[in-house]
Amino acid sequence: LTLIALLIASCARLKQFAYEGFSRDSWQQPDKVIAALNLHPGEVVADLGSGGGYFTFKLARAVAPSGKVYAVDVDKDMIELIAKRLKEESGNNVETILATATDPLLPQTGVDLIFTVNTYHHIANRLAYFADVRKYLRPGGRIAIIDLDRRAWLEGLLGHYTPSETIKREMEQAGYALQQQLDFLDRQSFLIFTKKTSL
Repeated sequence: LTLIALLIASCARLKQFAYEGFSRDSWQQPDKVIAALNLHPGEVVADLGSGGGYFTFKLARAVAPSGKVYAVDVDKDMIELIAKRLKEESGNNVETILATATDPLLPQTGVDLIFTVNTYHHIANRLAYFADVRKYLRPGGRIAIIDLDRRAWLEGLLGHYTPSETIKREMEQAGYALQQQLDFLDRQSFLIFTKKTSL
């Protein structure tokens, strides 16, 4: 039983490594990303496509002590990896959500920010998905999308990217307005949207 548990854990770790790759901190600039989000203590954030929690715990620190972060993923192994880390780090303001491919299953009380990194290109029927996700955003809420673009050469060859113009067009059609476009990431676009007041 212990061997099986170890194999499952190592499988999850391998997946996490596949998601995060080599020396991610150097090109992802997580501290700069978190600063650009301008989060405040008490805010509620959904880390959509959280994977193994690369950004989850950084977001949690940014909204502490009274804020909350939902780690949302469709991959049960990744959710379990975060849950394991939560047991090791007591007093954390993170809750996991095993989502479906069509719904992040966020609480009806809503969130102030939906944050997603390198996940946008994996979502099927994005117009319907993000149009529906509007219901989870509180008044003044935002969606921050960071996704690989053609500058990420390997991902570009494999088709694992979305041009920023495509994201902007699709999000506009889904009922959002572009609030901010940041350009400090060298292989990803970084776009922040708000809900349109009228459709």
